Amino acid sequence: MRRVGRCGSDLLVVAATMVGLSACGGGGEQAATVPASDGSREQLIARAAALELATGYTPPPGEALHHQTAGFAKTLCSAVFITGLDADDAAANIGGFISPFEERHWVTDTVVDQERQSVSLTLPDGVTRTARRYRNQGCVALPIGEDSIYYAPSDVERRLPPAETTPWPMGDVLSDEPWPAEVDMAKVEQALDAGFGPPEARTLGLVVTYNGRILGERYSPEVDIHTPLESWSMTKSLTGTLVGVLVQQGVYDLWEPAPIPEWQGEGDPRKEIRIGDIMRMSSGLRINAPSDPDYDESLYADHYYLYTGTVNSFEYAATRPQQWPPNTVGRYRNTDPVLGSYLVRLGAERLGEEYHSWPQRNLFDRIGIRDALIETDPYGNFLGQGLAFMPARDWARLGNLYLQDGVWNGERILPEGYVEYASTVAPAWEADGRLQYGGAFFWVNGEGDQGLPTSAYSMRGAGGQSTTIIPTHGLVVVRIGKYTGAREGGRALDQAFALLMEAVPARN
Repeated sequence: MRRVGRCGSDLLVVAATMVGLSACGGGGEQAATVPASDGSREQLIARAAALELATGYTPPPGEALHHQTAGFAKTLCSAVFITGLDADDAAANIGGFISPFEERHWVTDTVVDQERQSVSLTLPDGVTRTARRYRNQGCVALPIGEDSIYYAPSDVERRLPPAETTPWPMGDVLSDEPWPAEVDMAKVEQALDAGFGPPEARTLGLVVTYNGRILGERYSPEVDIHTPLESWSMTKSLTGTLVGVLVQQGVYDLWEPAPIPEWQGEGDPRKEIRIGDIMRMSSGLRINAPSDPDYDESLYADHYYLYTGTVNSFEYAATRPQQWPPNTVGRYRNTDPVLGSYLVRLGAERLGEEYHSWPQRNLFDRIGIRDALIETDPYGNFLGQGLAFMPARDWARLGNLYLQDGVWNGERILPEGYVEYASTVAPAWEADGRLQYGGAFFWVNGEGDQGLPTSAYSMRGAGGQSTTIIPTHGLVVVRIGKYTGAREGGRALDQAFALLMEAVPARN
């Protein structure tokens, strides 16, 4: 059994305007005068500038519109051939994150090929961007001028009993036992109706579980309980979970230096970046990302390029230079979850297992997930920063693994202490004055938002996707919808949370 140590949980100490790094690692012994930060843009920038290393920045190559259209082709391909949505509806409502809606009008020709399961989009300059479905690896955007990917796709076998005859949570059969008297089911129904929201919310699936049982659920007529739905950055938390499985299996230690091959050269400062720092969005690697307080909008962001560049995403992330010492500055950047996926690949291969089947064998089969897939780049690397597709019920299963402290049916799947690590504010983010991000790529509720306890934490993705774990009430709440419904969907979900806090008693 692997245990997550405390080293790193209180690593970063901020006293007045001084920052010190303990002997646990994460940048070595140093002391520097660093401005305090209250989370404001100005103070975030000033604090980061005081810690910045003398390294350069090279923006991603290529033209922004070409990248955006690759993202559009992939979005349409996945919406049509994985989720089963109408192509015109998907073009209007799905995936604005990597394919801005305002740029889609440049496409002069759209070909949705049902037989080949591909989407091709042509631009005025004659460039065509194509995405094609490849078995259980989902839809992959192809490099310009290429008509295939650079690896052999595979079918991933599910080793689970028939869902229709297997009790929840390992299957679909729900218990008909009465709920405890203290649960106000009338208010629960109000919460479900409110949470699904009006048509403008464009909600596809809403699932609420209480102490592991499905308390209620709602679905759009377009999908059902087995439809894989886009998750965007909820996938980051799935990647963090897969790394946790490898820690439990003894492949990694959370606080060891990350064994990224590109960092092993003599004198490379990135050798000091630990696995636990990466999964706290605190590696300190230098890229341009839209959530940065000093984001440069004139450049195409690496954060997007790691979705749309049609390059070896692991190599790209691993070759970014260091901007800050690890575990000192928290930034929401896709380099870190991409490197988390890299660690999953390295770990699976160290075990001698087939990489694309490893998540199914080692996590999904163990907790009843049948309908998941993680899409890849053209080199077969999981794009675990945002391109997993799973039904709402499967996200609820994953949330309940955390609610149960990483134990499922008596078997420990995540190491002791890992859930605490995931749900505790990361030291670098706390030093930045933002009580928002924890470990294992989870959002934490240190500010007490949405009317929920500060102990609540969540997987979150663009477009209003979320899986929220509320330990004080034994609740897991999953909400997934179309991208353009995010604002109304968020309002509806807040209403549901308020009603659920009244409907379900707090745990003793």
